[in-house]
Amino acid sequence: MKHVEPAIDVSRKFVRLIERRPDGFVEFEFAIGDPELYAEMLLPAEGYASFCQANAVTFLEPRQEECAEEAQDWNWNLHQATQQRFR
Repeated sequence: MKHVEPAIDVSRKFVRLIERRPDGFVEFEFAIGDPELYAEMLLPAEGYASFCQANAVTFLEPRQEECAEEAQDWNWNLHQATQQRFR
């Protein structure tokens, strides 16, 4: 039987910081295998540090804001939804 490698390397884990909030919580994206398939998470600062260490994450650069307004209509995350009202 031929051995097939998985398409995604589940041993690689990624974190992209969204915001360190004044209330002590940290908002971030967490991904396994592919940094573009992520879950948005919220943890207390101590829990965030422990989570990152326990998962041996690779830290990613913050996302850059897109210029095109029409792209913004479809490109949003939960953090943005909690910070603004939609049209």
